[in-house]
Amino acid sequence: MILRLRVPAGLATALLAVACAAPPPPPPAPPPPPAGPRSYVVLERNADGTTGAVVVQGPRGTTVIERAGQAATLDGAPLPGAFAMTPERVEREFGAAIAARPRAAEVFRLYFETGRAVLTPASERLVGDILAEIATRPGVDVSIIGHTDTEGDEAMNERLGLERARWVEALLRRRGLPATELTVTSHGERNLLVPTPDNASEARNRRVEVIVR
Repeated sequence: MILRLRVPAGLATALLAVACAAPPPPPPAPPPPPAGPRSYVVLERNADGTTGAVVVQGPRGTTVIERAGQAATLDGAPLPGAFAMTPERVEREFGAAIAARPRAAEVFRLYFETGRAVLTPASERLVGDILAEIATRPGVDVSIIGHTDTEGDEAMNERLGLERARWVEALLRRRGLPATELTVTSHGERNLLVPTPDNASEARNRRVEVIVR
């Protein structure tokens, strides 16, 4: 037996429209969290007062910062406010990182009388400063490097530079230098502080550099 149901035309159309209608849209996604601060770099002065320059490249462009206190985001876009960073803001945002940096090395130059392993009077007075600096650094590392001018032959100056460096080491030991990591080397006339021709007497090249790290 076949049963037939007659449906009025208007009702059939309504049913078809309901059947073909799209499913209801999903609920809207929650809004994204607010953007956090961008990562950025700030140019600060070196210990000697220079700044150099930093070039920041990223998908949004290239930024060059050349003055102390300038800043740039790491995507290459400049920060608002013409890159300005006050010392107070630098301290607030980077103070902990700055405090955690290792101290910069200190370099002491001791000068010698011509052809002798004898300090000049002014350099003799620096010995106390060297020992005081060493005492302030835990796990200190000390390098003592002997240098000469170009007067005399190269082999002799290599020996003289080492003699001077060892003389300074012995002096520091006598004055109370504790047992520590220490290297003693000679550069002879190979690393002049003041460039000169060969066989030139130059007091500023007759030196020992004591580097305290």
